Amino acid sequence: METGNPNGEHRRQNQEHSRNHSLQKKKMVNTRIKKTLKPSFSQASTEDSDHQSTESGALIGSNDDILTEILLRLPVTSILRFKSVSKHWHSLLSHSHLTQRYDNLSKSPGLFAHDKYLPFDAEDPSTPPFSSLDSYFDLPDVRIVQSCNGLLLCYTDRGPKGRKAALKYYVFNPTTKQLAVIPPICGGSKVRKTIRFMGLAFHQTDCVHYKVVCVRRLEPGVDLFQIQVYSSDTKKWEISSESFCICKHVFFGHGVYWNGAVHWAPFSGCPFYFKLDVGQLQMLPLPEGYTSSEIFIMYFGESGGHLHLVVQKNREDNYLRLNVYEMLSDHSGWFVKYQVELDELLGSFPEMISEYACYFKVIDVVRGEEEEEDTFIVLNTSEKIITYNVHDKSFKQVSSFTGYLFEDNSMFHPVYHRYTETLSSF
Repeated sequence: METGNPNGEHRRQNQEHSRNHSLQKKKMVNTRIKKTLKPSFSQASTEDSDHQSTESGALIGSNDDILTEILLRLPVTSILRFKSVSKHWHSLLSHSHLTQRYDNLSKSPGLFAHDKYLPFDAEDPSTPPFSSLDSYFDLPDVRIVQSCNGLLLCYTDRGPKGRKAALKYYVFNPTTKQLAVIPPICGGSKVRKTIRFMGLAFHQTDCVHYKVVCVRRLEPGVDLFQIQVYSSDTKKWEISSESFCICKHVFFGHGVYWNGAVHWAPFSGCPFYFKLDVGQLQMLPLPEGYTSSEIFIMYFGESGGHLHLVVQKNREDNYLRLNVYEMLSDHSGWFVKYQVELDELLGSFPEMISEYACYFKVIDVVRGEEEEEDTFIVLNTSEKIITYNVHDKSFKQVSSFTGYLFEDNSMFHPVYHRYTETLSSF
């Protein structure tokens, strides 16, 4: 029987044990290396990422062109808040280059009814510009006369203790809360009693320095008038035209600024507009096929650089069919922009019409900010405010209220005034 060499066997076992021990030691070392390298690699990646983010932020912060493009896409509340970040940001956000571009993209998210704010989109309401007008003025009972491209012309006839006093006018930016007092026209209280119209002219490109237009009667009982214009640039009133005579029964009611001129709705015997640059009155044409005694105007106003006139198409056949006219840019005439039929609204809002009369009013036409398909008209029934899209014929209720707002609102003294965001300062 053969037997192995005990010494050789023992030596072989020692070699295998040594080799296994070396392999285990290498594995432990490799594991320790991996564990050590893994967090080091992650930490390096984070540091690189943070470094790149810091560099990117510094690049954007130092490049006004890139920063401007970002800021133009923010809501107006953020823009106003960011003015306090630094002196540089305040200067950038106040510069006319940015404010004009922002205003060109600005929205009209709602309207004022007296001093109450009503958003057009009740499901996604914008931040109210103010809770009450009186909190920003030095006198009580302030009312809105007119809205013009984001600025409001306001007035009060009350003194510090609420007593009757001489009219005092203001220009107010509800977005920025900037306020200016308009000095009275020259001539004392006797002359101020002859005022027949006060209106605001402002636009971010063609009338950067707002103007207040005043029409006054020169003599009681005589149809002889004079126009004075106040400029925020000169801070002075100036007589802009010689006295002029206008046919009887003319009414200086709701004036609208558009395309360098103040326009009065053509429901009077002498429809006209006043061109600010030359200080002249010119005749405003009527839509083709109408005379001043036949036309029934439901709305007259401007939106998105367009002057609109809404007329009931045929009062004898159907109160619910409207023509929305638009004025040509050279003032040569009107053309039908939209034809609107509101019959579908009766199922939801039967109070709009009776057997003998219509009980709704058109209080605004808002052109689409980016697409024509977004254009809508705003209607006021005796109980509700409704928006109606002129393209897809969709509609929704914006607000409900008691009937006094319906009764108070008219073409002559509107109580509804559109709110448009503007960063313009004066």
